Amino acid sequence: MRACVPLIVAILCSLAWAGKLESCASRCNEKFHRDAACQCDHQCPRHGDCCEDSEHLCTEDPEEPEPFLGLEEEVLEAPASNLYTAPSSCRYRCHEAFDRHQPCHCNARCPEFGNCCKDFESLCGHEGFSYSRDAITKEGLQSISEKIYRADINKAQKEDIILNSQNRILPSETRDQVDRCPEPLFTYVNEKLFSKPTYAAFISLLNNYQRATGRGEHFDGQQLAEQDAFLREVMKTAVMKELYGFLRHQNRYISEQEFVSDLKNMWFGLYSRGNEEEDSSGFEHVFSGEIKKGKVTGFHNWIRFYMQEKEGLVDYYSHIYDGPWDSYPDVLAMQFRWDGYYKEVGSAFIGSSPEFEFALYSLCFIARPGKACQLSLGGYPLAIQTYPWDKSTYGNGKKYIATAYVVSSTR
Repeated sequence: MRACVPLIVAILCSLAWAGKLESCASRCNEKFHRDAACQCDHQCPRHGDCCEDSEHLCTEDPEEPEPFLGLEEEVLEAPASNLYTAPSSCRYRCHEAFDRHQPCHCNARCPEFGNCCKDFESLCGHEGFSYSRDAITKEGLQSISEKIYRADINKAQKEDIILNSQNRILPSETRDQVDRCPEPLFTYVNEKLFSKPTYAAFISLLNNYQRATGRGEHFDGQQLAEQDAFLREVMKTAVMKELYGFLRHQNRYISEQEFVSDLKNMWFGLYSRGNEEEDSSGFEHVFSGEIKKGKVTGFHNWIRFYMQEKEGLVDYYSHIYDGPWDSYPDVLAMQFRWDGYYKEVGSAFIGSSPEFEFALYSLCFIARPGKACQLSLGGYPLAIQTYPWDKSTYGNGKKYIATAYVVSSTR
């Protein structure tokens, strides 16, 4: 009997180990494990081999925490990611290589095997908008971002803002939560800027949200009308006309009406960050800011920051980066406390018009969702990171904006 005890223990241990490898408990973000029954790494959704509890145990909001990343070169110039389009569609996928993880295909041999997507013939059977020539290249992004930069006539001038950035800290010190700046960030802002139509329409939206996630958002008729008014005003600007012209040329949209409708859905469409309540949207998160699990998330807008600082609700602590531009818009990556809640790193354009930020974030979400989007502003490189909200969709499988923010600006 004694001889059997080690064998029994070994069997029980092996069963326990096997059970462990069928769950993501204590395994989140580990490297690929070839002996495991399922995986818990970042690539498992792509390969379809995640453990059943991976989403529950390992999925966090894309912006917790939010590092200020360095500029990274992309190895390949790829067409728009299918994070933004339905996986069952050939949109932007014509003649792509066979991928066994896709539910349907868009390559030349899919008719032979009977596994084409339903829209293969309409999109790939003729000179449509899904061909590789319509892919948005890095050079294309840099060119259009420079045009948008030059078109921003509503931006602040040097005399419109006096900024007091004070103490710069090391990235390793951002978690210290030490207030190293006794003075406010904004010494002066010419509030005549806020009477411009796009600024006024933007500001009217900022207080339409409950900042705590888990509390449902419910808009009345006036608030919905304010969303439409903002979109109307920004579409009148040269900035948004440049963006629409570029995206139409790239065959992303066939009419301005389609473009505006998509903008409204991706930015203002509601989804749930917690408790199954429709408690969030891309606009709320990026421009107004949210509180989740006792921390500030989003909040990437200088106008919102200034207005909250003026009311005594924002306490500026320090910054880790100040951009190279000698005029506005500039970029600042800062630490602050918002009504008692801390933001470890919050990057924001400073002195830009609302339409400028809205245009660049939209451009990058459409062209590089889930990736660093490499742009050029006034001859200086800049990257914007966007993430789609993967848990719900609108239209034909399109994703809402989860977040968008500046991640780097170096030369």
